[in-house]
Amino acid sequence: MQYDLKESLDLLARTPKTLDVLLRGLPEAWTHQNEGEDTWSPFDVLGHLIHGEETDWIPRLKIILEHGSSQPFEPFDRFAQEKSSQGKTLNDLLDTFAQLRGGNLKALRDLDLQPSDLDRIGTHPELGQITARQLLATWVVHDLGHIAQITRVMAKQYGGEVGPWKQYLGVLGSRS
Repeated sequence: MQYDLKESLDLLARTPKTLDVLLRGLPEAWTHQNEGEDTWSPFDVLGHLIHGEETDWIPRLKIILEHGSSQPFEPFDRFAQEKSSQGKTLNDLLDTFAQLRGGNLKALRDLDLQPSDLDRIGTHPELGQITARQLLATWVVHDLGHIAQITRVMAKQYGGEVGPWKQYLGVLGSRS
């Protein structure tokens, strides 16, 4: 499937609603458990998504549009949520994520990107040259990957309770 900006906007707008319906009001036993050492809970993933809204997608797109490949992106701190989410509730994170995502989608629409803009090149600090199209497609896939991660982590909370059905429940398999 080829990248489509309008479809991407539609998908990206759904993530906050999807996570809100899935997570709001659940006990911490569902939202603060992870898959073991060095893994994330749904709460952690939300913090990570918020950090991305603040420092990744739109800021990097603007660097591409304003500077091209002459100004590399700042490295992304994949673990910033460990500090920034302290003292916050899951509902705080859900509300913040929805607000930030709404603002970022408005900013993206306001850029009125043309097809040629999607081919503009930026420089990722680890990956080298990337296009605006690749950045925006990655935003969508990143969301979908974290939705899958959240549901997998939650499913595993009952992994020991499903008995012999475990063999049919692929979601209870590996972390990848």
